[in-house]
Amino acid sequence: MTRPRSSLISLADTPWYHVVNRCVRRAFLCGHDAATGGNFDHRRGWIETRIRELASVFTIDVAAYAVMSNHYHAVLRVDAARAEALGDDEVLRRWTQLFTGPVLVQRHLGGVPLGEAERLKVREFAALYRQRLADVSWFMRVLNETIARQANAEDGCTGRFWEGRFKSQALLDEQALLAAMAYVDLNPIRAGMTESLQDSAHTSIAARLAELLGQAFVPVRAPVAATALPALPQTADETAPTPSPQWPSLRSEEELSALPEAPLRIKGHPL
Repeated sequence: MTRPRSSLISLADTPWYHVVNRCVRRAFLCGHDAATGGNFDHRRGWIETRIRELASVFTIDVAAYAVMSNHYHAVLRVDAARAEALGDDEVLRRWTQLFTGPVLVQRHLGGVPLGEAERLKVREFAALYRQRLADVSWFMRVLNETIARQANAEDGCTGRFWEGRFKSQALLDEQALLAAMAYVDLNPIRAGMTESLQDSAHTSIAARLAELLGQAFVPVRAPVAATALPALPQTADETAPTPSPQWPSLRSEEELSALPEAPLRIKGHPL
């Protein structure tokens, strides 16, 4: 029986989590697919870029990641205090970088004078979005949906791209954190994809080593501009990360690709 994500992620116990998500049927939809002969290795770059972009919007630090041919790993740190310190306008600005937002929020950010009741509603939206900016489920949901949208547009198809909800492991102490980061960094070598950390494409360790040599991270953009997502239905065994009547509309891929990339961080400091 599946468990709601809220029971697996407890910030009272730890802000650190190792998350994993796999392609549907564990197919090589982000690498060389022997069944079809297609090579989708460029999608690994999409995932890596989007992880770093979302870290600039959410108050969730990315300490490590490895994007494989049919799944990816990430070690995340939720910075709830940073989310609470954000002003309402900054919260709304960040959230509307990802979603179009209600008309009332758009009017507020556009400088349109609002009545008292409207301003109260805007503050309610800001409080809701502040919670979501420090929510691993929302981070993963946006990441997975944008990648699925890109891949389906490229393939000219619809349907599932990911196997299901992401898996999450709480990292309760420093030993667990270091072990998880080492596991993630060494994943491509263990899988026989490469023989050195420097050549481990689409991993945080390779990105760090490149930055030490003065080589800046180069984002990989999807070549297609997909339309906004429709509302996603809730399945019986799935609990939404926060109360929401429907899945809000994501911005177009062209708009999302304008997001900056955040640096890799650990314990709130750049690595």
